[in-house]
Amino acid sequence: MRISILTVSDRCSRGEKEDKSGPLIKEIFGKTAEILCLKTVPDEKEEIKKALIEMSDFLHSDVVFTTGGTGFAPRDVTPEATKEVIEKEVPGIPEAVRAESLKITPRAVLSRAAAGIRGKTLIINLPGSPKAVKESLDVITPALPHAVETLSGATLSCGRE
Repeated sequence: MRISILTVSDRCSRGEKEDKSGPLIKEIFGKTAEILCLKTVPDEKEEIKKALIEMSDFLHSDVVFTTGGTGFAPRDVTPEATKEVIEKEVPGIPEAVRAESLKITPRAVLSRAAAGIRGKTLIINLPGSPKAVKESLDVITPALPHAVETLSGATLSCGRE
């Protein structure tokens, strides 16, 4: 699996705050996947879109994880940027994450994360906090190999025997 990671944060992009979520994703997948790119951009829709397109179309990532920008703050625009570049939505991913996260915190209902497909790339929005990133990945990681295999065209049948 080829993975790219996009941290969306004004403060991290300016060097005012250390990015802990992006490196955590890299650490989690570092032994089982090829990490193609770890990039940070500010909470600017056009910069997010540009990075997602680059990671999907030019780096040919199988999965792009974003971290940050999924909440209620006025500058949180990661889901909007994601929806503008994807061709198909994959609502089950954020729904599953929210459902499991609700068992941990009632604030899970406030997540606006999105997920979708661009070409052969699966783009998944994750929260900004390292704790929430880890909890989210625990939910969705088991399904990723099948998703990547299916997007690559290698799967002939999705049914289980």
